[in-house]
Amino acid sequence: MPLSENEQNILAEIERHLEETDPGLARHVGKRSVYRHAVGSLKWSILGFVVGLGLMVATLRVHYLVAFAGFLVMLVSALGFERNLRMMGRAGIAQVSSAFRAANPPTAGRRSGNVDED
Repeated sequence: MPLSENEQNILAEIERHLEETDPGLARHVGKRSVYRHAVGSLKWSILGFVVGLGLMVATLRVHYLVAFAGFLVMLVSALGFERNLRMMGRAGIAQVSSAFRAANPPTAGRRSGNVDED
């Protein structure tokens, strides 16, 4: 839901006041996302899932209980991933994905969708 003009003016006034009183904090706040911690946790969850998968596949021939430990690592990582996605919500996911797209613009070849046909 977009902000009304009055709310935008109030927010701009608060931002100006923050820049006047503490420019270092204003610079610091502008660089960071509210969802930085959740995104970091998502990355660790993905890494844990991959490690658990590798552990499970590598140890399946050794003993099934050790492979089951790998499965448990995968399960905990998947639950952590889901929990952090829920914490971020739709707005957070949209903000992170738009920031990712802005940081990684598509190349001209991918964007046009031209496929060479023979």
